[in-house]
Amino acid sequence: MTVKALLLAATLFTTVPAFAAQTAPAASTPAQTEAGARLRRLFHESDEGNLRRNPITALFRGDFRYADRLGDYMSDAYFAAERQAAEQDLAALRAIDRTALNATDRLAYDVFQYQRREDLADVQPDMLALTAVRPLNHFAGFHTFYPVLASGRSAAPFRNVQDFDNNLARHRQYAQLVDRAIERFRQGLAANVVETKLTIRNVIDQLDTQLRDAPEASPFLGPVQTFPEGVPEADRARLRAELVAVVRDQVFPAYRRLRAFLNDEYLPRARDGVGLSSMQGGERLYARLIEKNTTLPMTADEVHNLGLSEVARIRGEMDEIRRRTNFSGTLAQFFEYIRTDRRFEPASREALREGYYAIGRRVDARIREIFSTIPRSRLEIREVEAFRERTEAGGSYQDGTPDGSRPGVFYYNAYDLPSRRTSGMETLYLHEGSPGHHFQIMLAAENEQLPAFMRFGGNTAFVEGWALYAETLWDELGVETDPYQRFGGLNDEMLRAMRLVVDSGIHAKNWTRDQAIRYMLDNSGMSRTEVVAEVERYIAIPGQALAYKIGQLTILRLRAEAERALGRRFDLRDFHAQVLMTGALPMPVLESKIRDWIAARQRAG
Repeated sequence: MTVKALLLAATLFTTVPAFAAQTAPAASTPAQTEAGARLRRLFHESDEGNLRRNPITALFRGDFRYADRLGDYMSDAYFAAERQAAEQDLAALRAIDRTALNATDRLAYDVFQYQRREDLADVQPDMLALTAVRPLNHFAGFHTFYPVLASGRSAAPFRNVQDFDNNLARHRQYAQLVDRAIERFRQGLAANVVETKLTIRNVIDQLDTQLRDAPEASPFLGPVQTFPEGVPEADRARLRAELVAVVRDQVFPAYRRLRAFLNDEYLPRARDGVGLSSMQGGERLYARLIEKNTTLPMTADEVHNLGLSEVARIRGEMDEIRRRTNFSGTLAQFFEYIRTDRRFEPASREALREGYYAIGRRVDARIREIFSTIPRSRLEIREVEAFRERTEAGGSYQDGTPDGSRPGVFYYNAYDLPSRRTSGMETLYLHEGSPGHHFQIMLAAENEQLPAFMRFGGNTAFVEGWALYAETLWDELGVETDPYQRFGGLNDEMLRAMRLVVDSGIHAKNWTRDQAIRYMLDNSGMSRTEVVAEVERYIAIPGQALAYKIGQLTILRLRAEAERALGRRFDLRDFHAQVLMTGALPMPVLESKIRDWIAARQRAG
């Protein structure tokens, strides 16, 4: 969707078997062995085809076989190939007798079937008519993703001459991709399926920021600022000159063409309404996005009402914090105090960074008490780059490589520094770093016993639901002992509850941007800068923000169910292994897995 990002350093502590079986598995029958072999062969062949079609996915895994390619994204041929691959995979899966598989393989079968059905639904012509013709916006766009990839500080390697030449090849393809986006936007104009004026203005601002400096000062030139030893001195002048030339003569002109098209032709015809309810086919698309992002068949009204209920619950807990701090005003006044009082402002960008380092050390000291497996990947903490900081979230996570050669990265956002609240730092670390995204993403990726689609794939409800669940572990990890940090945790949970209300309000109930902003300011201590970025994110990527709370509530409900059923036999480390060690499962599959685990523990006594 967008550049991933964020944090944590840790070392491997102990290993849980890939599917965390509670009892020794029974010996496989010949039929199970044969069916399982066919299933794993299908997984491997499907994954290999996916990497060929999507070379950027390979780059992020540390697989550089296709590193000279950017990919044929957005073309008719690309979508046809994705559709054909999903159809072929599902046909091959149907030919395997699920009843002949052992329990572990049946779980993998179910996840693969779910994911490929979802993939196929997304590339049907009726869906592409609503999505492919809106190829980018300010929150989900290669125009901000690709400069980071090419900067020398992301997944693309720069170890030797071949790596630098591959980078040049990708740049040439990137210029073509920009022009392809213009073609898709034109198709949308012809069909009257268009982006919002708000999102397009933001894209124009992003392009202006990148074009403001000379090509030599752009992130694209990052790799040639310092060459590695693997690049001979004799090649460096050529590589630097060719990189400057391709950025100056191909990439930047493509950006200018995109900018001119969006400003002169597209913006005047973009829609004024910010919700999908104002777009042709928008109601059907939003219904699809709800199910895609939550993995559950929920309606917009169900989402909205659940959000209202959660907002009311969390407000009650916030009011208790207000009383504990002896604040004499109303809850609304307490929100204003949190968002405006200078005691909660970071002293400097450096202080913000050092604060996250300190939080990380505190969490590391306790993390093994509730987790049996720790990621090998280390942490780097980085500030969001200037060219994208205005529209980025306060923090984000970029995954590392399974072999640990590239760390996970925590990007913290220092834009409009006075608006950043120190009261939210601990909960942000728990969500984006340890034990949130970094644990969930890297424990799956590092588990070589899983098929690749489970190591590297997933769904937003699990990924973001786990990260929000990780915020609830503050007590076990000894953080948020200060009431203002605990308020920060509630403020973050309130954000995810408000998302249910606001996202569905915007896209199904005709809420305006200002209405959404007002609702969020009235129900949280977030700053206006943070709220505006959030609301504009929901406008740009409908439905994605629903996944957090739905996933979190599912995991919390399953934990409570396990605690009730197992009593003193409940082991939190074991529960976390059950949730994490098989990758990002759809919610119905996760529910089935945890209930099978509970039953197995009860039988074992």
